[in-house]
Amino acid sequence: MRIKLLVAALASAGLFTTGAQAQTEIQWWHSMGGALGEALNGLANQFNAEQKDYKIVTSFKGSYPESMTAAIAAFRAGQAPHLLQVFEVGTATMMAAKGAIKPVYVLMKEAGEPFDPKAYLPTVTGYYSDARGNMLSLPFNSSTALFYIDRNKFKQAGVPPVPPKTWKELIAVAEKLKAAGQSCVYTTGWPSWVHVENFSAWHNVPIGTKQNGMAGLDTVFTVNSPTHVKHIAMLADMAKKGLFTYAGRRNEADTRFAVGECAMATISAGALGNIIKAGKTDWEIGFLPYHDDVKGAPQNSVIGGASLWVMSGRKAEEYKGVAKFMSFLSRPQVQMEWHIKTGYVPITQAAFEVTKKSGFYGKNPGRDMAVRQLTNKTPTANSKGLRFGNFVQGRTVIEEELEAVFAGKKEVKAALDEAVRRGNEILRQFEAANK
Repeated sequence: MRIKLLVAALASAGLFTTGAQAQTEIQWWHSMGGALGEALNGLANQFNAEQKDYKIVTSFKGSYPESMTAAIAAFRAGQAPHLLQVFEVGTATMMAAKGAIKPVYVLMKEAGEPFDPKAYLPTVTGYYSDARGNMLSLPFNSSTALFYIDRNKFKQAGVPPVPPKTWKELIAVAEKLKAAGQSCVYTTGWPSWVHVENFSAWHNVPIGTKQNGMAGLDTVFTVNSPTHVKHIAMLADMAKKGLFTYAGRRNEADTRFAVGECAMATISAGALGNIIKAGKTDWEIGFLPYHDDVKGAPQNSVIGGASLWVMSGRKAEEYKGVAKFMSFLSRPQVQMEWHIKTGYVPITQAAFEVTKKSGFYGKNPGRDMAVRQLTNKTPTANSKGLRFGNFVQGRTVIEEELEAVFAGKKEVKAALDEAVRRGNEILRQFEAANK
């Protein structure tokens, strides 16, 4: 009897095991801070609490480019994480790194986990699938660019608090807001993503040949088309007149809107979590503005955010845990809660339907805007997404040229021509390295 009591006491203290297996740890590297990081950690904690075989260990690794760089270095050292969160512009680079990744469709099959690619939203899965429709990574924090207004700012200026639908309407509203004393009238986050990538899809114009790189590595950029030149010239003119405030290349505009500094912003659907947490604005969401003289506009927007890539070189038992976690993340209820907390798109059709049936959208008008905009029309070759090699660098080139325009240092056509030239050099380097 004394022996049994001693064994029980030692086991409860963690000093003695009775044959129970230790948890298998799954390392997940990510790039989410603030309210989004809290929501991400909440998912890991929920999964860990539901079962005892596996433990998800989350690690914040800085910005998306920083986490990719860290993961590559770790892979070369034989210490890569099981899961890596990679933003959408890193997709082509990850797809080319065949020795470094384990495709999700292979992972799920080997682990015996139920997996149906058709269950996920087509506008999301197409981005992360190969030419045969095999999903290579799992969509996670999928977003799109949306248009936000602060109704308080509109009311203060005597303007009806309704999001403008076209750029002409937006400029007219912007002039009234500025005349009323508003210092930051309109701003934008992620300028290339919003004003080149999503702008192009929304207006059904290509940003590159070969279906925006989806159909081959021998693609070239076309971001210097007349439609692109006209749009960027409009933004440059707005900047000169004080109607457009440039905030930076990443999500700096999210904060400026969230704290009540700016009246209008084109930022990510995923910014909503921090906006709600800040509690400084009377926000409303609308579709992205469009140019009503462009035939076919508006079309549909494209996704942003990131997906989860499985790194290679791990044990089969560990991969079973990764697969179970991916099944957990894909549950309709889990996706619904993630969508509601963060503003990101529910990645499955079932999750979207469950959210609708819950009455959430009825009580929170506009919260379905991201899904509605992504599915506004059947995607075309110009609007189903993009896949350019080393587009992390390509996007940087575009943003450098946009910054020169907004600062009044370059003419629009010359800047976009230079973006195409420099961007094509990056594409050729990637093509040569991945024949």
